[in-house]
This record gives sequence, structure tokens and C-alpha cells, in this order.
Amino acid sequence: MRAYRKNKRQRRPFKDRVVSNIYILPNLLTTGNLFFGFMSIIHSIRGNFVFAAYALVFAALFDLLDGRVARMTRTTSRFGSEYDSLCDLISFGMAPALLSYLWALHPFGRIGWVFSFFFVACGALRLARFNVQTSVGKGSFFQGLPIPMAAGIIASAVLCFQKLGWEAEGTYGILAIVGLLSFVMVSNFPYRSFKDIDFRGGLPFHYLVAGVLIISVIAYRPEVMLFILFLSYAVLGAVFGVLKAGKNRLSKQQEN
Repeated sequence: MRAYRKNKRQRRPFKDRVVSNIYILPNLLTTGNLFFGFMSIIHSIRGNFVFAAYALVFAALFDLLDGRVARMTRTTSRFGSEYDSLCDLISFGMAPALLSYLWALHPFGRIGWVFSFFFVACGALRLARFNVQTSVGKGSFFQGLPIPMAAGIIASAVLCFQKLGWEAEGTYGILAIVGLLSFVMVSNFPYRSFKDIDFRGGLPFHYLVAGVLIISVIAYRPEVMLFILFLSYAVLGAVFGVLKAGKNRLSKQQEN
């Protein structure tokens, strides 16, 4: 009885647990991310797959802006972090999964929607792991492929196929891409975040040359080249991750 009363006294009042004040600007930007993710879902259901892909691009832009604005204005908060993850699950989990299914995977029947669900589930796990591992993503590498990049690859695939006039329905390549993206999101493979590069400071001349080259390549055929660059980023991360895992396993066997 005494223990119960003691625990009861230690509980915080309800009014202290309620979020009273939130930062408006970064959370409005996060809502913009959610809005375009929802718009992508609507356009996917209507069969406007190109518009759905562009909506994902705008969602990614708002997702990039909200974090930058919050850090620049020193308005980061736990509420904003949790709200951002919930919006990301809809915009970069549910929306691209539905887009990939209705655009290309529905001819596969049950296998198609299972792969789409696997993408959503792995995206949710990726976000949950990121939230509890506060140090992950703040350094030079991400642990696993970030979910906005996975969604961006699906969106760029839609734009690439539309630009080239390729048929996507029942394409095993799209099925493989969705499966690969799902796997690498929840993997421990390190993906370079490029946060360690200080673009405001002095850098060697070859960085500028590389930047000009990348811009020129993308400008040639943006829809196609962005898809190739994004997919290469995901595939190379998986390849290097597998090679590193195999090397570490081999060294452990040699030590034993």
C-alpha cells in the first residue's frame, strides 16, 4: 500500500505531460512533406503515376527543408522528430509502395503486394531504429539506406520508364529493385551521408570538377540519369556492405 502511494505521488501531473508549445515553421514544412505524400497516394490510385512520382520528389524537398530549417533556427524538438518520422512513413513508405504496386507489381498477384508490403514494413523498421539509435545518421554514414532515398529511387524509376517509353507492368527488374530497397533499408550496410564534407569551407579543386561533371551528366537526361545515380548509390552500398561483412567474417575465422 505504501509503495502504491509512493508511486502515485511520483507520477507527473497530466498537464505537465501535455505538449503545450511546438515550433510552427519546421512542423509546417513537415506537414508539406505529408501533404505531397498523400497527394502521391491519390494520384497512384487514379493511375497518374508520373504525377505521383513528382509528388514524392516535392515531399523529399520538404523533408530536406524541415530538418535544415529546424537546425538553422534552433527549433529542433522531440515532437518534431516524432512527427517527421510519422510523416516519412506515409510519404516515403506507404506512398512509394502503393505506387510501385499499382504501376508495375500488380500483375504478379500476391507476390507483388507482398513485396510492396515488405517495403512499407522495412521502412517502418528503418525509421524506428533511427529514432532509438540517436547517434546513427549524425556522422559520416547512415546505417542502412535512408527511406527517402528508397522512395526517390522508385519515383525516379517511374520517370525514367516514362521518358524511355518502357513498359513497367510485370517487370521483374522492378520487383527486384523493390526487394533490394527493402532489404538494404534494414541492413547494417554503411551508406555515405556526405555530412562530413564542408561545402562552405575550402576544398580541393577536383571537388568542383566532380560537381560540374555530375551536374552535366544529370542535365543531359535528368529522369534517366537521376534514376541511374540513385540506384547505383543503393547497389554499391549493398555490394560494399556484403564485401565488408565477408571480410570481417573471414578475419574472425582466421583469428580462431
